[in-house]
Amino acid sequence: MKKDSTQELRIHPVSADSASANLNGRTPLSVLNQVLKAIARNQLRDSSATNLANLMATTSYTKKAHGLETMEPAVTPPPANADTAFIKKPKLGSAKTKKKEIPEGLWTKCPKCSTMIYDKELDDNLKVCHQCNFHFQIGARERIHTLVETCSFEEMDANMLSIDVLNFAGYGSKLEAYAKSTNLKDAVITGIGKVATQRVALGVMDFTFLGGSMGSVVGEKLTRLIEAGTEKGLPVIIISSSGGARMYEGMFSLMQMAKTSAALAYHARNKLPYISVLTHPTTAGVMASFASLGDLIIAEPGAMIGFAGPRVIKDTTQSELPAGFQTAEFLKDHGLIDAIVPRKELKDRLNFYLEFMTEGQKQLAALG
Repeated sequence: MKKDSTQELRIHPVSADSASANLNGRTPLSVLNQVLKAIARNQLRDSSATNLANLMATTSYTKKAHGLETMEPAVTPPPANADTAFIKKPKLGSAKTKKKEIPEGLWTKCPKCSTMIYDKELDDNLKVCHQCNFHFQIGARERIHTLVETCSFEEMDANMLSIDVLNFAGYGSKLEAYAKSTNLKDAVITGIGKVATQRVALGVMDFTFLGGSMGSVVGEKLTRLIEAGTEKGLPVIIISSSGGARMYEGMFSLMQMAKTSAALAYHARNKLPYISVLTHPTTAGVMASFASLGDLIIAEPGAMIGFAGPRVIKDTTQSELPAGFQTAEFLKDHGLIDAIVPRKELKDRLNFYLEFMTEGQKQLAALG
């Protein structure tokens, strides 16, 4: 019988024990290849194939590499009907996660220290950050609620409304929009109330209404408040928060500066105290009139107070400006402000100042 040009592999039937001894040191892959070739050429008898298949399934082989010995199980060919498709490995990060959104009206970020503050805690602390003592702006009605005794405030001129006397483009629609969003008629609320033990004429400006600008209504309401305090012999307290005169009304808004100042002059002639409280911000025409005429001028911490903006002042004076020159702390150091009072202490301090300032009147009244 002629030998084929391809080298034949002759495998004789062997027992499982002898095969196990002969396979030591050989890789299972090489043995498997030889078995498959022998089966394909019909040169391996059934008994030999059975013995070797059993041997392959029950025998483990030792693989030696760099002195480390690991046990490698024998490899058997997969069944003909087996599903050999590879399972796709899932991609990391492919799963879409739903972004959790924080509902509005629950948290407020402090602009100074970036602390997230629960709104209820902020309201309980009178809109003051508990971390850095930053004073948020506060509405006029909310401020009145924190100062006066319950049910003691009697509002004056509540239905007085501004009109577009100059037919300024867009001014009428702005008034309607701000009245709807703030639930206010204009940028100030005035009335008679009781602060601790002192009955006072109180005016509070609201910056959310057109930036607290002073138009004809604001000037008229404040003038009437001052005159009522003079007539009834009451101290006057005005809490300012304003960007200045309302330019939509032109000269009519500028006239309010002189009118309020004149009313305060008559109030002073009657030797009645006037306390001006400056909050953030108090600037321009308001600061240039009644806000700077107090017998006692106090401010909240960190309030911006001034007449013109830093850029205008720098361009006008052609000089470098000191850092923080428009803050309450700087102005207190230079004599414009008498005291800086935190919001939580304002009610008690106002009562203390008024007791001191009205002591002489009480003594005169006692003498008859």
